[in-house]
Amino acid sequence: MTTESQRIAGALPLRPELRDEKPYGAPQLDVPVLLNVNENPYTPPPAVIEDIAAAVADAAGSLNRYPDREFLGLRKGLADYLGRESGVHLVPEQLWAANGSNEVMLHIMSAFGGPGRTALSFAPTYSMYSEYARNTHTAWLAGPRRDDFSLDAGEAANLIERVQPAIILLTSPNNPTGTALEQGVLASVLEAAGRVDIDGAPAVVVVDEAYAEFRREGVPSALELLASHPNLAVTRTMSKAFAAAGLRLGYLAASRDLVDALRIVRLPYHLSAITQAAASAALRHADVLLAQVEELRAERDRTVEWLRQRTVDGTPLRVADSDANFAYFGVFEDRHRIWQGLLERGVLIREVGPAGWLRVSIGTAQEMDAFKNALVEVAGL
Repeated sequence: MTTESQRIAGALPLRPELRDEKPYGAPQLDVPVLLNVNENPYTPPPAVIEDIAAAVADAAGSLNRYPDREFLGLRKGLADYLGRESGVHLVPEQLWAANGSNEVMLHIMSAFGGPGRTALSFAPTYSMYSEYARNTHTAWLAGPRRDDFSLDAGEAANLIERVQPAIILLTSPNNPTGTALEQGVLASVLEAAGRVDIDGAPAVVVVDEAYAEFRREGVPSALELLASHPNLAVTRTMSKAFAAAGLRLGYLAASRDLVDALRIVRLPYHLSAITQAAASAALRHADVLLAQVEELRAERDRTVEWLRQRTVDGTPLRVADSDANFAYFGVFEDRHRIWQGLLERGVLIREVGPAGWLRVSIGTAQEMDAFKNALVEVAGL
């Protein structure tokens, strides 16, 4: 069967390494219960929608002009939010933002990766990382995780010293497993990164905290280590906890020097005036938009516990500890059959990661009941 990339390559000089590739994307299907891309199920309240609409309307009055290239107002809003959320106080120049954390990651790869350099992560993890590397001609390597999806600090440090990567990508909570990164592991990685020599500089360590607001009580943020590690970057997003996936606003916190390096590779005026206005308005309502996070945490914990009480052919389901807004469970002999059966009952989840495993996003209580009922029917739990 001819892939889309192969069809394009037949008429255009597509790069050879892209000829067998497919465009990234989870299925977008019109079903009653959408639990496959870790969206927040709660729509913004009317007052928030009204304020965002007013801010966008105001910005529309000057659309004939280019947007604020440095968007320091938005960066200050992000810094203020992180100060309240994590207790780590930063200046606007330590923040960076782009069209989703995907574009932030691409900026990182463009600035610190490239031909002759390697990006290192640990699988299973977010599948787009390898594509960022591919698109920037950066070599890609994924080390192993333990059976419970955590990282071994010593093995990670040894791999870093052996590979000498320019970029180290860690995800906390990890996607697709939900596993939080232990602070001791991060400390070991940072120490090992400091011994890397990339043209006289250490490796850049990126901790992707897209789901950080959902972490359990007492789980720290890597933001706490920024002051002592100028080669550390922490990425966040407004897509998940802020219920703003459609806004496409991801951001990064780091040293001024690291942020300035990203400013070199960004496209001119990459963040539109509309996006800046909408994101700034949403940040003014952070407390309201984040009000459902605690409810989603509780629903996640109930879902994890429910799954752990289920068995398939006498064998208990395995369920990873989760600090995110999803649960990762398995192991099924034929996970696609389970996925298809749920879909036929109006519930869409995700096949991702190692064979046999499935990921379900946490929705409303009613949506999770629909998921559980469908899973019982399909898997015979």
